[in-house]
Amino acid sequence: MAKSDEERPIIVVKKIKKGGHGHHGGAWKIAYADFVTAMMAFFLLMWLLGSTSEGDLKGISDYFNSPLKVALVGGPGSGTATSVIDAGGTDLSRSVGQIKSGSTDKATNSSTSDATAEALERAESKRLLELKGEIEGLIDASDLMKQFKNQIMLDITPEGLRIQIVDERNRPMFDSGSAVLKDYMKDILRNLTKLLNQVPNKLTLSGHTDATPYAAGNKGYSNWELSADRANASRREMYTAGMPDQKILRVVGLASSVSLDEKDPYAAVNRRIAIVVMNKRAEEAVRALANLDDGQDPGLIELPPVPKVEGLPFPKNGPSTN
Repeated sequence: MAKSDEERPIIVVKKIKKGGHGHHGGAWKIAYADFVTAMMAFFLLMWLLGSTSEGDLKGISDYFNSPLKVALVGGPGSGTATSVIDAGGTDLSRSVGQIKSGSTDKATNSSTSDATAEALERAESKRLLELKGEIEGLIDASDLMKQFKNQIMLDITPEGLRIQIVDERNRPMFDSGSAVLKDYMKDILRNLTKLLNQVPNKLTLSGHTDATPYAAGNKGYSNWELSADRANASRREMYTAGMPDQKILRVVGLASSVSLDEKDPYAAVNRRIAIVVMNKRAEEAVRALANLDDGQDPGLIELPPVPKVEGLPFPKNGPSTN
């Protein structure tokens, strides 16, 4: 029996112990995923901070500093569009440093409108300067107009191109105290009408006298009526020469209230007819004063009727120093 035990083979079982480089399991994957997520969140935060306006940052800062106060009271950057209770404050979408697309569109449209208006004003100013040059050329080229060169004054004013036809001591436009045009005054107006019809601008006409009181006829007729009648007589002559009635926007008589020679209110140059070729801004101002719409017939300014005094005939144009 002992012999048989000795004849059996010896079986040796080796157990291998795993060292430090063995399998760790999946814990490291979880840690790595957390790290990557944190880095992604960090870079996303950096990107958001870089693309956020100062107003939004201020609102976020206020919220985290005192969230309860912002929620109940409101403050810069605390919008109320989604709040059940209106907490006031500024909507983040309208905070400082940020403009809504609608506001941007309005600002862009406003800038475009301003640029267009400036371009139109420049074109209009150029057109009026060209008209001034054409009138000066007409005066120099026409033997008839050249005689009255000293009586035709041209200048550019804030209202537009002003044409003033003034009296000379020995060559008046009207007889004294009369609203009947002299023949050469008719010729001047007819020649001017041809050029004025070439531009689309509206006109105003004003009549002026010197400071000498109207000395004839009824007391109800004065330099105011005389200057208005002279301006209207000039309008009629221009209408006869082919000017459309709608082109003249206003006809006024100013008597001696606006003297050309302020040092000498009795000077002959104060007796004049002024024609203003208005720019668009002046035209709009006149329409606003008269409350007129485009296309509406402005007509003439209605003057009060001349009263008739018992014992005196109805006033006629008589001798006067105006």
